[in-house]
Amino acid sequence: MAKPNYAFEKRQRDLAKKQKKEEKRLAKSEAQPPAEEETTPQPPVDETTEQSDH
Repeated sequence: MAKPNYAFEKRQRDLAKKQKKEEKRLAKSEAQPPAEEETTPQPPVDETTEQSDH
């Protein structure tokens, strides 16, 4: 009786898992249109100007 090749089975499972994950990723990217960010970035808050009650 031939012994099972666990490494081959694991590789096949991993490849199937990768393929399914990639298909899901592609389906998600097609379902959602790319978000166009038109918001202007806010300037960083300067802590020295906010603490002027000294």
